Amino acid sequence: GVEADSGEVRGAAVRADLTVTFGAHKPGLLIDPAREHAGTVRLIDIGLGPELPAAPELEALQHADVAALLPVPAAESDKYRRGVVGIAAGSARYPGAAVLAVSGALRGGAGAVRYVGPAGQAVLARFPETLVSDRGPHEAGRVQAWVVGPGAGDDAGAVAEVLATDVPVLLDADGLRLAARDAVRARTAPTLMTPHAGEAAALLGVAREEVEAARLTAVRELAARYRATVLLKGSTTLVADPGGGPVRVNATGTPWLATAGSGDVLSGLAGSLLAAGLAPRDAA
Repeated sequence: GVEADSGEVRGAAVRADLTVTFGAHKPGLLIDPAREHAGTVRLIDIGLGPELPAAPELEALQHADVAALLPVPAAESDKYRRGVVGIAAGSARYPGAAVLAVSGALRGGAGAVRYVGPAGQAVLARFPETLVSDRGPHEAGRVQAWVVGPGAGDDAGAVAEVLATDVPVLLDADGLRLAARDAVRARTAPTLMTPHAGEAAALLGVAREEVEAARLTAVRELAARYRATVLLKGSTTLVADPGGGPVRVNATGTPWLATAGSGDVLSGLAGSLLAAGLAPRDAA
């Protein structure tokens, strides 16, 4: 019942304690729901390297790969050279989302964080170094990337303003719901979308269960429809680019991250890396 090439599980399937695989990891060993059936995975090299495809279906970064991607300040760096990220988030009902997104951005290495939204006082109380504006995104000052959507409620105007900019944009939470698909597709600067399964299902017009059952198909379809890089959150995180190529999988997550607010922190963190100059695929 386990589809080795997609990670889907169709019908009854064995739940193994140990899986031995040869030559290369198969997608079904890295992507849920199939991954849950594999148990501990052992890869055995039997000399298949020359016979394997040049371009893999998936890639999984190791710790050294991630460390090499992280921006390191140079001796002459200042806050502007390190990157300024704008955060348009929060609402009267969800001010904490703004605080959490700003916290992720500050810890992601941004030289400065500009905040736009109704939760300015809450943000300043927790992070006084934040540059808070009571105006819209277009009047907030220069940034190298925007994060829009966490806890934003129905503020479609801020989403539209951010999408009209010429810098990388990360869309999360309410930003995903409020963003017009044509506006996302028309952008010339990079866009990174970070839905969970429920948000992805709404964007695709299908049931959440369909996304959870076929995560690889869903993330590729979203990236193609919106012409954006898509990070599909879940027990295994998948990242797909609009131009195709290997889907990046992160299977190092933990269920302890399944808590309110973790997605807001992620949006700020990834937005900070976008502002530092990383490509959406790497920032994700």
